[in-house]
Amino acid sequence: MQTDLLRIGTRGSALALAQAEETRARLMAAHALPQDAFEIVVISTSGDRIQDRPLSEAGGKGLFTKEIEESLLSGAIDIAVHSSKDMPTVLPDGLELSCFLQREDVRDAYIGRAAKRLLDLPENAVIGSSSLRRQALIRRLRPDIDVVLYRGNVQTRLRKLEEGVVDATLLANAGLKRLGLAHVITELLPVETFPPAPGQGAICIESRVGDARIGDLLAPIGHRATTEALTCERAFLATLDGSCRTPLAGHARIDGDALSFFGMILSPDGRQVHEIRAEGRAGDAASIGAKAGADIRDRAGPAFFESWS
Repeated sequence: MQTDLLRIGTRGSALALAQAEETRARLMAAHALPQDAFEIVVISTSGDRIQDRPLSEAGGKGLFTKEIEESLLSGAIDIAVHSSKDMPTVLPDGLELSCFLQREDVRDAYIGRAAKRLLDLPENAVIGSSSLRRQALIRRLRPDIDVVLYRGNVQTRLRKLEEGVVDATLLANAGLKRLGLAHVITELLPVETFPPAPGQGAICIESRVGDARIGDLLAPIGHRATTEALTCERAFLATLDGSCRTPLAGHARIDGDALSFFGMILSPDGRQVHEIRAEGRAGDAASIGAKAGADIRDRAGPAFFESWS
């Protein structure tokens, strides 16, 4: 398929670039195009620049997408490549998530300096994490551990760990694998006890609504099962996303035409937990996720969310 130069917008971290390069490689293979048919455009985002406080206090997930989306709307880029778990549930008018690449492993990876396993850490050890979900899950499993804010890209976090700033940290296994860093992992945490963030492990592509040229280009690289799973997870998130301060997890599995979903919301200290399971047809992914979100919200009650909002 012939096309004009396609400009791919991305953040500038090593992981973001690896995801943009994976997208380019899939498009090259799908359409027999040369590498010079694509330009990777690096865009600095507010989320990359803010390092001194939790993103939930600075504006939430949109800090990793705002400037990229502005470039997409202006026509400076043709598509944007993101980590799905970083995407807000409400997009700017005129933009859509048009493609999800096949998902990688959804599990969280524990990297320990003081102990090889999370449960083996000594009492009062220090774990660094910027994720509210991971912080709450750690506190649920090990309330004695000190969890501290730990910002920066993957390489920065690993360097701080080596320098002894913390005793351990958690990162997404998918990201470490994409960077060729799976060897640093000392434990992969089971989904059953340490469920992932909605969208974790999946690369998504954002484009302008109604752009037929881009739609034709992306169609061959989209992955059906990943799209259905993330449709469910993002619907669950959207129902609960009134506050970026709510630690939550959600994971949908697709088996043929069947979908099974597990969701969880936690208090920041990990002491209060509500879980929900749902099943149905993969074609009903959005309604299954939305209903699971509504049901777990009703089960928890308004006080659960208001106590720390």
